[in-house]
Formats: sequence, structure tokens, C-alpha cells
Amino acid sequence: MSSFLRTGARLRPSILTLAIVATLQSGVAWAVEPFVIKDIRVEGLNRTDPGTVFASLPFRIGDTYSDDKGAAALRALFATGLFKDVRINIDGTSAVVVIEERPIIANVSFTGLKEFDTEALTKSLKDVGIGEGKPFDKALADRAEQELKRQYLTRSLYGAEVTTTITPLERNRVNVSFAVTEGEPAKISEVRILGSKVFSESTLLGLMDQTTSGWLTWYTKTDRYSRSKLNADLETLRSYYLNRGYLEFAVTSTQVTISPDKQSISVAITVNEGQPYTVTAVKLEGEFLGREEDFKRLIQLKPGQPYQGEAVAQTTRAFSDYYGTFGYAFARVDSRPEIDKATGQVVVTFTGDPQRRVYVRRVIIGGNTRTRDEVIRREFRQFESAWYDGQRIKASKDRVERLGYFKQGEVTIDTQEVPGTQDQVDVLLTVVERPTGNIMVGAGYSSQQKLSLTGSIQQDNIFGSGHSLGISVNTASTGRALVLSETDPYFTVDGVSRSFDVFYRTQKPINTLGEQYELITHGGSVRFGVPFSEIDTVFFGLGFARTRMSTTSGLPNSYLLYGRQFGKDSSEYPLTIGWARDNRDSVISPTVGRYARVNLETSVLGDARYARANLQYQEYIPVTNKITLGLNSELGWGAGLNGRPYPIFKNFYAGGLGSVRVFEAGSLGPVDVTGSYTGGNRKFNVNAELYLPVPGGGNDKTFRFFGFLDAGNVWGPQDQVTFDSMRSSAGIGLSWISPMGPLRLSYGSPVRKKPTDRIEKFQFQIGNAF
Repeated sequence: MSSFLRTGARLRPSILTLAIVATLQSGVAWAVEPFVIKDIRVEGLNRTDPGTVFASLPFRIGDTYSDDKGAAALRALFATGLFKDVRINIDGTSAVVVIEERPIIANVSFTGLKEFDTEALTKSLKDVGIGEGKPFDKALADRAEQELKRQYLTRSLYGAEVTTTITPLERNRVNVSFAVTEGEPAKISEVRILGSKVFSESTLLGLMDQTTSGWLTWYTKTDRYSRSKLNADLETLRSYYLNRGYLEFAVTSTQVTISPDKQSISVAITVNEGQPYTVTAVKLEGEFLGREEDFKRLIQLKPGQPYQGEAVAQTTRAFSDYYGTFGYAFARVDSRPEIDKATGQVVVTFTGDPQRRVYVRRVIIGGNTRTRDEVIRREFRQFESAWYDGQRIKASKDRVERLGYFKQGEVTIDTQEVPGTQDQVDVLLTVVERPTGNIMVGAGYSSQQKLSLTGSIQQDNIFGSGHSLGISVNTASTGRALVLSETDPYFTVDGVSRSFDVFYRTQKPINTLGEQYELITHGGSVRFGVPFSEIDTVFFGLGFARTRMSTTSGLPNSYLLYGRQFGKDSSEYPLTIGWARDNRDSVISPTVGRYARVNLETSVLGDARYARANLQYQEYIPVTNKITLGLNSELGWGAGLNGRPYPIFKNFYAGGLGSVRVFEAGSLGPVDVTGSYTGGNRKFNVNAELYLPVPGGGNDKTFRFFGFLDAGNVWGPQDQVTFDSMRSSAGIGLSWISPMGPLRLSYGSPVRKKPTDRIEKFQFQIGNAF
């Protein structure tokens, strides 16, 4: 053994260890006689700090050297991962450690990438030890190849091939290059559900996100197999059966078969439905804080109805939340079904254990890279050093989500126990920022007016302060507008908001004579919003506006008469009061909830004296888990005060997006003898939209078809509001939260129209976030 050490023969640690063990066991006289070390030298180092070597050695100068210590030194040095080879030579009373360093990776590169970004793969390889500046080892390169193939398997690219090329460089460095041949992704060619009798196979397949290839799967990629997505689909199937009383439902097997060419996948799911069960009783067990009746009112299950897994889950959550309102953050609530197979009946027992009461030590906010902490904290209803309140924490999360500054579904709250205490927790809120700027472009096309454009720029969270700053521009043929607005949502510490608007508008009602006249309005306003509840806000405002008629050539009679009575210039000082309630689940793609708004405006000073009201109500009703019915109605009314007529320039207009589609914007209502569409002092429209999933789009609610039916009109002071005077239209459309921003496109035809109406069958609007 000593000859190996003295001659410096190069041995791998495993071989050397075996040699040492065999030699010691055989008792041959190859062992080095122990001696006192007078000197330790290290040779062969280029980059590694000598201190790293000395720190790994189990002996120092003055220690007694032995073969055991030499073997331990070799193992420790190889364990650092820095060296390709290590040996110890004995020179008299000196130990000479000879090192051969591993090459350092100078660069990692990829070729042939299409599915992944280079940055994402570079990060994943660093996790397995391959990265710039790290020591290179062939075993690590093999692991890197396997990691790359694993990444491609997650994208259904089962035929991906990876070839590694190592290029030596000067100064003991190497370049590592991975050449990737991705191939085509394997597509799901067939999904079968076997064993289902109660529900049809097509019904069950419709519940799953993963589907066979279709005309839209190039975008949704739902035809790419993923084990995690399949597990989620299996849970969906379980929930579907549990919600219909099938307590014993089970997935007995799942078989995934890939074709020899690795281009298609077949999935076969075998289920055992079992029998349905009916709830005969619901019981409570445990400690319910002396509020059993309050807890019973939270129970979603009803005796005599089929067992519903979702109702059980909702009841469990409701119990936990109710415990949380009294400070019991770690309450345990369990459900226990007691089934009778002979009769198909089940008794459900809920057990509750409040455990200990706690209070919140700190509220910790994370993930906000731009938005200031105070903007988020002021939305919190759970205070530090106060008893834990589950309802207040949920309200805090909802309010932060409704800010609109963070990605939908990416606002999370976790509760963490404080180490060393029994009655304290920290509440951790984590958010993911999203772009809060928005560029909006709208367009419409008609044979009379050709192309009209509208646009706006809005920054909702400028500099992370929570303030909004916007510029709105309108270039429609019926008028142009420039509006500057600024909003401070927390003008006071109590959450009272303040908004400023400065505007300049030119209004040119549609006419058939081609006359060039317009109304020019400029002014400003300030509004305050006072929150009265978590979903209710009352608004107060004061403003000033001056309207001027630029010419009398071709001016509609109603405008001409108003101008003769009050002059070409008319001033107003509007006072506004409004109320809004919003409990929709999403502002962008709502599927359930209501939105209501009332706005009252009056001017008792100036030339124009009037009262004006505008009411709106929306409701979204889930028809199925994929189909939603949306209803919207809007009512407008105005009248003059103090014996003065209602100002013509405060008229309502109808037609176009947001009103009665298919009809050109502003083209409904009274028509003057000059052919001008002058609007009216009364307005009503109602809209119905049935949202349907795009075939092949899975359960993506941000990409939906819709069919619409619109009806409405505006009426002047002398007009009679009748059903026969209503206009209506019907058509289809597409709603899509596209990578460029929210898109709404509609195409339809009039159902009820008059010869004076202008038709604009195709209309769209698209926004872009930045």
C-alpha cells in the first residue's frame, strides 16, 4: 500500500479505499510506518485556494501520519467535487498532496431550442451542477442531458434528443454545448373512460381539461399529455361523482400508451361508480363554542338530498372560517360519513375542535416589486396585535385582489406560527405584480362613415403609489375628445378617494347633409368616493363646463332654438352624487356576481339648469360550469329645471359597443329635419350575452364565444316611449384576454330597425397592457 502512496499511482477513491481495506485486513507489510509530519506540501493547484485543501486534510504538522489518515484525506478531497484526481506522496517526514483540478465551465450554450427559452434551461441546469464558473464533470453532463429530456417530457416532446459536446479551452477550461432535436410533440389521440354507466362517456370527457386534438388545440395545447393535468382531471371526475351522491366512486386504473414513433398518446381511465347515497341526518360533535345553532345554519347538506362532496367541503370551510372570526386560526374541522350500503343512506357527522386562540403578531407583505407596501397595507382589515379574524383576513385578500395591480389568482395569504409561542401567528400576503398600464383601441366600420377609431392610455398604479393617471382620446366621426384624469384612491386615511378630470370635447352629431358644425365643450370636475362597505361606494362631485356652438350652418333645429334662447355659449356647474356596488368574481371575465351603479347629476347655477340620472345593473348567472349568462340594463333620464328646457348637449346617445350593437354609435333616436341624430333626454337599453367555451379551449374562461341580443333606444322630450320604437339586434362575438390585451369582437344583424338607422355590423375593441 505504501508503494502506491510513494509512487503516486493514480487511483479513484473507491479503488484506493478497497486497496487500503484489503491491505489492512491481509496484514501485509506494505503499510507506511506511522511518523510525525514535519512538512505538508500541495502541488498542482492553479485556481483553487490552498486553504481549501488544508481544511480538508485530517492531519496537521506535528500530527502522526498513518494510512488511515491518508485514506480519509483522499476521501475528503474528492468529496469537495473540485478535483479530477488526488494522490498523496510520502517524502521522508513530509506529506506531498498532488492535485489535478477539474476543468472549469467557461460557457454553456444551446442549439435547436424552440419550445423553451435559453434562460429557463440554463437555470434548470444550474440546479444539477452545470453552469458557467462551475467545475466540470462528465457525470454531471450526463445528469444535465437527463434533466433536459425531463423538461421536454413535461411538454409532451417524448422524441426529443440531446447531444452534448465538450470543447477544451486553454487554462483548463471547457465549453459545454447541448444540441437539441426537439421533434414534434406527442398529441393525445384518444381518451377513453371505461366502466361509466350512470353518466355518458361524452359527459365525463367534457369535464376534463386534457382533450384530443382539435382545431384550436394549437393555441390551448390541451392535447398535450401531462401527468399533473391528468391527476387534476381525475380529481374533477371524483368531485363530479361525489357531488351526485356516489361516495364509493373510485378510479381503479389509468393506462397511458405512447405509440412507437412517440407521436401519439392514448389514455384509458377505468372507473367504478358504486351506488348513490342519500343523506338522512347531519350531526355535530366536538366543541362549538356554545354556538351550535350558528354552526348549524352554515351546513350546506340537507337531509333527503343526495350526498354532495362540494357541500361537505363548503361546510367544512365555513366552520373553519367561523372559528376564525373568534381568533381560532388553527381550528380542526373534519367530516365523517357513515354509510349503509343496504339502504343507500348516509349520516354525515362534522367534528369541530377550536384548539387555541391566537392573535396576529405581524402582517408581512411579499412579492411587490413596484407597488409600495402602504398601498397594500391600507386595504387590510386584519390589524397587527389584534385577535386573528378569518373573515377580516379574507376581506383583506379580496380587497387587495380588487386593486387590479396584481395577477388574478396570484394573491395568496398564509398563516405562520411564531416559533416559541402558542398564541401568536404571522400573516404572510404574497402577490405577483402585473402591468397596470393600458392602451385601449376601439374601431367600427360602416358603409357610411367607414372607419372610426377611439383610444385611451391609462396607468392605474403610477410609480407604485396606487394613484391612477389617464389620457383618453376619441377620433370617432361623431366627435373628438381629449380627457386627462387623475385619481388618488386614498385621499384620506379612511379610504375616501379623490378624482380630477379635465376635458375638451367636440361633438358633431351624425347628419345626412354633410354640414360641418360641432359643439365644443371644455371644463373639469372633482369627485370624492366614500366607501360605506367592502363592496359599496358613494360618490360626490362638483364640476364646471362651458359649451360653445361653433357655427349655425346646418345646425339642427333643436340646437338652433336652444342657441337663440341662451346664446352660443352655455355654462353649467354640475353637482353629482352616485352609488356603486360590485361583487363580481372578476372585472375582466366575470362568471358570477352583480354590479349596480346609480349616478345623479344636477346643475342649478349657470345657463344650463337640469337634472340627470343614469342607472345600470349587471348580473352574471352560471348556467353550467362552462356556460354563463350575462345580463345588462341601463336607464337614462334628464329634465330641465326652473322652467328651462333640458340642455340639448346633455342628451343621451345610443348605438354601438356598450349600447345596442350593430347600429352605428350615436345613430339611434330622434332625427332632425336636417338629418342630424340629436340624441334624447331619455335612454334605455338591455343586453343579454350567453358565453360559451371555445371548442378545444378547455375550461379557459378568458377565451369565450358569445351570442348576444341587444335592444334599446333614446327618446326626445316630445317622443313617446313605446315597445314599437325600440331597436334590437342579434349576433355573435368573441371575448378574449389576448397577449395584446382584452379583445371584444362582434358581428350581427338588426332585428328591429327603421329606415333612418345606420348599420355597422362589425365592431371590435382591443386593449394592450404595458
